[in-house]
Amino acid sequence: MATMPAHIHSYEPRNGHGLPHDPFNSIVGPRPIGWVSTHDEQGRLNLAPYSFFNAFNYTPPIVGFSSIGWKDSVRNAERTREFSWNLATRALAERMNTSSAGVPPEVDEFELAGLTPRPGTVIGVPHVAESPVNFECRVTQIVQLQTAQATPVETWLVLGEVVAVHIDRSLLVEGIYDTAAARPILRGGGPADYFEITPEALFRMKRPR
Repeated sequence: MATMPAHIHSYEPRNGHGLPHDPFNSIVGPRPIGWVSTHDEQGRLNLAPYSFFNAFNYTPPIVGFSSIGWKDSVRNAERTREFSWNLATRALAERMNTSSAGVPPEVDEFELAGLTPRPGTVIGVPHVAESPVNFECRVTQIVQLQTAQATPVETWLVLGEVVAVHIDRSLLVEGIYDTAAARPILRGGGPADYFEITPEALFRMKRPR
């Protein structure tokens, strides 16, 4: 096996990283925030942000979030087969953070964070009315992750097909969605690092033909 140069910090995660804070979450970032709303069989609402979230397919559109531990969002999604995703913006950052509190299942994070649940048009799960973009999703798969040795990990990936999209019209400029205008925030790793997308961060680069 090769030996890395002295100026490269190398480690095998199973043996520890040897740093004050695990760099993995900061390297794979900034990441979109999976601000996920669900409800249980009794209709009790749950709203929680997940830093492991992304889009995985165009047609049909499929998004997914990963939960470390079998949390309320996963349990609700498994039982109802539905969830909504809500865009976390700079204006909603503090309320998004409030919704991350570790509270019992009977606590409504919408109410806790001072947010309004707006009923879905296709699914039964409401979404955050204050958020400028919402996806209504139907669960397609729930996958328990595993190691390279096929050992199960206490982490579950929830994938869902987007069956309805809601966009504030102020974000549509001549019919084109303006990403920066929404001022979305992203998780950057570290103990509390976030980033905001602004117009100044934009650059364009077309694929080679």
